[in-house]
Amino acid sequence: MNTSIVKIENLSHRYSKAWAIKDINLDIRQKGITGFLGSNGAGKSTTMNILCGVLNQTQGNVLIDGIDLRTRPLEAKKLIGFLPQNAPLYLDLTVDEYLRHCAYMRLIPKNKIRSSMEEAKERCGVAHFSNRLLKNLSGGYKQRVGIAQAIIHKPKLVVLDEPTNGLDPNQITEVRSLIKEIGEDRSVIFSSHILSEVQATCDTIKMIEQGVVVFSGTVDDFNNYIEPDSMVLYLKNPPAEAELLAIEGVTQVKVLTSTKIRVSFNSSPDIAEKMIEYSVNRGWKMQEIHLERSSLEEIFARLSNKITM
Repeated sequence: MNTSIVKIENLSHRYSKAWAIKDINLDIRQKGITGFLGSNGAGKSTTMNILCGVLNQTQGNVLIDGIDLRTRPLEAKKLIGFLPQNAPLYLDLTVDEYLRHCAYMRLIPKNKIRSSMEEAKERCGVAHFSNRLLKNLSGGYKQRVGIAQAIIHKPKLVVLDEPTNGLDPNQITEVRSLIKEIGEDRSVIFSSHILSEVQATCDTIKMIEQGVVVFSGTVDDFNNYIEPDSMVLYLKNPPAEAELLAIEGVTQVKVLTSTKIRVSFNSSPDIAEKMIEYSVNRGWKMQEIHLERSSLEEIFARLSNKITM
C-alpha cells in the first residue's frame, strides 16, 4: 500500500493582511510523481517554500513521513531534496567539488561522502564531467547536477521547481526521463507551468488557485475534467446532415470532408454507442469514431476560474 510521505493539514499563510493560501489539505504518496500546478500568484510557490522548510506557515501542519516540519525541522528536512527554479550552483567549482560541498551540508558521514557522490553522479548521468567546471556545462547538464545535489542524501521526497525551464527539447526529454527514474523508488513533486510536461511526466496532479486546492486526482481525471461534447465520425457512406441532426442528443453537425463529420452533442451518456448502432442499421459504414476532449489549456482555464475568494 502506497501511504503518504507528505500530509498537509489546514495549511494557511498570509503576508501582511492578505492570505496567500487558505486551508490547504493535501496527501502526497510515498512513490511516484505529483504534478503541482497553479497560475502566477495562485499560492503554489508559497506552499512549496513551506513544504521545503524555507518559510514558516501562519497556520496548519506539514508532516514529512509523519514528522512535524515545524516542531522537528532538522529531522524532517533530512527527508527532503529540493531543486529550486534557479539551481543553487557554484559555477567556479567542479562537479565533484560542488557535490562534495552539498554532501557536507546534508551531514552525510565522511566515510560515505564519496560513495554518495558517485551514486548521485551515475544516477544523473554526469559522472564523466566530474572534474568539469560547472560554468562550462550546458544548461541540461547543469540541471542534472542540480538534481544530483537534491538526491545525494537519498531523501524520501524530492521537490523540483520548474526543472525543465529554459532547456531545449532534447534536454527536456533527457531530464524528464531522469525524473521518471527517480520517481520509481521515491516521491517526487514536480512543479511546471508547461501543462504538456506535467501530462507526460506525472502520475497525479494537485492544482492550487487563489490560495485553495481546486483539483486533486490522477492525470486521467484531469484530462477528463471537462466532459467531451463533440465527436468526429469517419464514414464511407455518410448520411445527410438532417439525418444526423434528427438523432436525439445531437445539437450540431459540421461536414469536414466527404467522409469526415464532426458531431456536437449534449450530455447524453450513450451517444457514441447510439452512433455505432445507427451506422450499422443505416449502412453508413463507419470506419472510425473518436471523442474530442478539451485541451489541457482549456481544463486549466476552467479550474482557474472555479474558485473566487
